[in-house]
Amino acid sequence: MSISKLLSKNLFMDELELRSFSLSSPYRYKVYKIPKRNSKELRTIAHPSKELKFVQRLIVRELGQLLPVSEAATAYMKGISIRDNALVHSNTRYLLKMDLKNFFPSITPEIFFNECLRAGVEFEQLDIDLLRGFLFWRPRRSKKLILSIGAPSSPLVSNFILNQFDENIINFCKTIGVRYSRYADDMTFSTDIKGVLFTFPLMIKKILKTLYGNSIKINQDKTVFASKAHNRHVTGVTLSNDGCVTVGRESKRKISASIHHFSLGILQPNNIIQLKGLFAHSTFIEPKLKNQMVEKYGIEIIERLMSYQPNDLKK
Repeated sequence: MSISKLLSKNLFMDELELRSFSLSSPYRYKVYKIPKRNSKELRTIAHPSKELKFVQRLIVRELGQLLPVSEAATAYMKGISIRDNALVHSNTRYLLKMDLKNFFPSITPEIFFNECLRAGVEFEQLDIDLLRGFLFWRPRRSKKLILSIGAPSSPLVSNFILNQFDENIINFCKTIGVRYSRYADDMTFSTDIKGVLFTFPLMIKKILKTLYGNSIKINQDKTVFASKAHNRHVTGVTLSNDGCVTVGRESKRKISASIHHFSLGILQPNNIIQLKGLFAHSTFIEPKLKNQMVEKYGIEIIERLMSYQPNDLKK
C-alpha cells in the first residue's frame, strides 16, 4: 500500500488535505532542552503534536516492513537492550568506542531518500512529498528539514539510514576477528587481537564520507580506546575482566548506601524514587545484584523499595 493511500484510509483525508497537513507538520513540534549525559551541553528535543505522532506511528508500521535495518543496530529494537549491546563485547580484550556527531539532526530528507534508492525502496512523488513533511522537523529560523530527537518515527529512520554503513562494517569486521555493534550514535568495536583497532577511526571516516558525503561525521572528542587493563564501558555498562557485564563497583557502592538510608527511613521521597529506578535498571544489567542486596538488607526492605509509591508516606 502506498503511504498516501494508507494515510487517506486511516485519517479520512483526501490528497489536498494530506498535502496541507504534511506542509504544516514540520512546525508541529514542542521544543525543549535536556542536559546531555556526562556533558555540560544541552540536547534539543523536538516532540511532535499528538496528531502528528499518530501519523508518524502509522507510517512506521508501514515502513518497518520495507526498510532494512542491520543486525548490528541494537537501539530501539524490540527485545534488545543496552545489556545485550554490551554483551557483544564482554569476552574480548581490546575495545574501541566511537560516536557520531549530532546524529539525528544530521539526517535530512535528501539522505533518507538516497538510502531508499540504494535499498531499492521506491516511492511515488506524492508519497515523497508527504514523507518529507511528516517525518522531518524544521527548527526555528532554519530553512532545513532534519530528523528530530523525540519523534516516534526517528528511531526507524535513523537505523535504516545507517543500514548500508553497518553492513559494510560487519562484513569487514568478520574477516579480521572484530566484533561490531551500534547503539544509536554509539559505535563499539572489540577484538582479542592487539593493535588491529588503531586503523579503524580513519577507515570509519572514509566509509561515512563515501556513503553520506559530509553529512554524517565522527565526534572525534569521544573516540576512546580501552583494554582489560583499564575500566571498559559500553553504553553505560561496565565490562568486567571475567567476561560479564556489570554496573560497576562505584555504582553498587552508592546503591548499597542509599538502600541503607532507605532502611533507616532517612531517605527523602524524591531520592527513593530515584533509587527505585536505579535499582531496577542495575538489577536488569546485573541480576545477581538483587540477591546481594537481599542478603545484606533483607527481603522485606528490598520488596518495600521495589513496591514504593510516592504517596506511601501519607498512609
